[in-house]
Amino acid sequence: MEKFDTIFHRAANRHGGEEALREKVASRYVGSSVDIDPDPKSDDRWLSEFSKRIFQAGFNWKVVENKWDGFETAFWNFNPRKCAEIDMDDMERLTADKAIVRNPVKIKTVVPNARMILEMANEAGSADKFIRGWASEDYVGLLAYLQKHGSHLGANTASYALRFSGVPSFILSNDVTAALIHAGVIDKPATGKRAKQAVQEAFNQWTVESGENLTYVSRVLAHSIDAG
Repeated sequence: MEKFDTIFHRAANRHGGEEALREKVASRYVGSSVDIDPDPKSDDRWLSEFSKRIFQAGFNWKVVENKWDGFETAFWNFNPRKCAEIDMDDMERLTADKAIVRNPVKIKTVVPNARMILEMANEAGSADKFIRGWASEDYVGLLAYLQKHGSHLGANTASYALRFSGVPSFILSNDVTAALIHAGVIDKPATGKRAKQAVQEAFNQWTVESGENLTYVSRVLAHSIDAG
């Protein structure tokens, strides 16, 4: 497996040097989409975040973003207790609401995800404490939990929600996957449990070598090679 320094220097050579690379990587998660030390999210904000990424998946992100105020109104500002009790009358109202994206399948995901948020809060005091309390060394375990207990929270959808909320994370984009294959960690996209564990172990090693978090390492990998 490649050392992180090798990956970093390859990425730096591709992007105008080490300082330019650091600025490029940092600009994607410091003070913009993701803060290193973000304020805690309330339970309703976590439900809102998960819901936004689900509605954006496979759809035009900008359209969803522009309509998000309408989503907030339609879903009672994503109050988990109210959303957990959405009934047929609510579904009829929501699927007719032109202020949101009227996708019945995705609208229905709000219910089980609200219930998951409530379960997290019941266990840890808040969903935020539950999520941020999960060890980054077992990030794949957190993804597995969200996929099992939530709805439509596949690995990349959940990872985008976590990344945009400031949780150290890696996203297995095409570029990151290509970098992992180039580094000798996997030989094809990581879909199985064993491959995902191999990816986790590689990221754990690279965070130790670099002294940086999962997000930083993931961004460097993404800049180190093109998926082609």
